Amino acid sequence: MRHSRRVPKLGKPADQRKALLRSLTTELIRNGQIQTTKARAKAVRSEADRMITLAKDGSLAARRRALGYMYDKQLVHALFEQAQERYGNRNGGYTRILRTVRRRGDNAEMAIIELT
Repeated sequence: MRHSRRVPKLGKPADQRKALLRSLTTELIRNGQIQTTKARAKAVRSEADRMITLAKDGSLAARRRALGYMYDKQLVHALFEQAQERYGNRNGGYTRILRTVRRRGDNAEMAIIELT
């Protein structure tokens, strides 16, 4: 049963799943959009929103939490500098998931997740 389980298991052990979500979040914030499977896009949406919310807060503790999660130190500093003017008047919903064609090899549902 999946009572109170927010993130799907994605077919991976916990350490690999956390590393995958960290890397996808880092690449999403670096590039603005990434193409991945629909399940991974839905899982990374909450992590990306959490990082942007930390950046909007802007405190030292929030910066240290973001540095502990994301892989790129300069990217965290850039996110904290531009997040307030880009997302300052919004209370969530920083990402958009667009479904695309299914993957050719295994017919998996693909999606593009992008920052709005």
